Amino acid sequence: MQHGKRGPAFYFLGAFFVLFVLFLYGPTLTILVLSFQGPTGGLTFPMVGVSTYWFTNLFERQMVGDFAGSFQRSMILGVLSMLVTVAASFAAGLAFRARFRGSAVIFYLAIASLIVPSILISLGIGLLFRVLGWDPTWYTSAFGAHLTWTLPFGLLIMFAVFNRFDRRYEEAARDLGATSWQTIRHVVIPILLPSLIGVGLFGFTLSYDEFARSLYTAGTFNTLPLEIYGMTTNVTTPVLYALGTVTTGVSFLVIGVALGAVILVQRRRARHGSDAGKAA
Repeated sequence: MQHGKRGPAFYFLGAFFVLFVLFLYGPTLTILVLSFQGPTGGLTFPMVGVSTYWFTNLFERQMVGDFAGSFQRSMILGVLSMLVTVAASFAAGLAFRARFRGSAVIFYLAIASLIVPSILISLGIGLLFRVLGWDPTWYTSAFGAHLTWTLPFGLLIMFAVFNRFDRRYEEAARDLGATSWQTIRHVVIPILLPSLIGVGLFGFTLSYDEFARSLYTAGTFNTLPLEIYGMTTNVTTPVLYALGTVTTGVSFLVIGVALGAVILVQRRRARHGSDAGKAA
């Protein structure tokens, strides 16, 4: 069978994709290269030597910035947001399988924060805390602000997942004598585990990278995005690029761990399915 000739649309879409990849990863690669400037190097090309000096300098005491502290705070916020988003989204997905009075109102209220500009939510939460006489901090007000961003995404994903979930698996488990909790623990969660990992990945990355909702809610201690923004106006050395390279590496590491977990779950399912087939 001969394939038809590739028309202009094919080459146009191919060129568009190449430009998109360059636009997406070009700045990241530039920062990666410049982070290996020599000790006397600057923020632009040409490079003056090649070294890891700025990575070492990154973890030393700085005149401006608290890299280690801001990184730790963002990691803690990301993990907490991930755990709460996964648990709340899964529980909401279970609850919304059955219609109840006011479910539509609750749903739209839950995802309304996706429509409201992030900076307004940050400003509103910060003002509310001050009106109540509480000091905004990264582990209270900023944590709540991040959840207004991560939870709606988690809810939408879990609603779509549960919409395709075959409830006959649960009925079969109950017919075999399983309680509701045993059914959820040994049937529902294992089946939905790849989706839960995906929700957790969304929750972590959205919180880890969030700037606008942290701006007026983090208090006196910056998260990593706020620290990086502050560095752009104060730091004039490639240590800024070294920080960008490290944070990008952490992001890819988290994505890799999540994908690895999904692949491991799928292989275990395939192996168990094969063992069950042999036993039959």
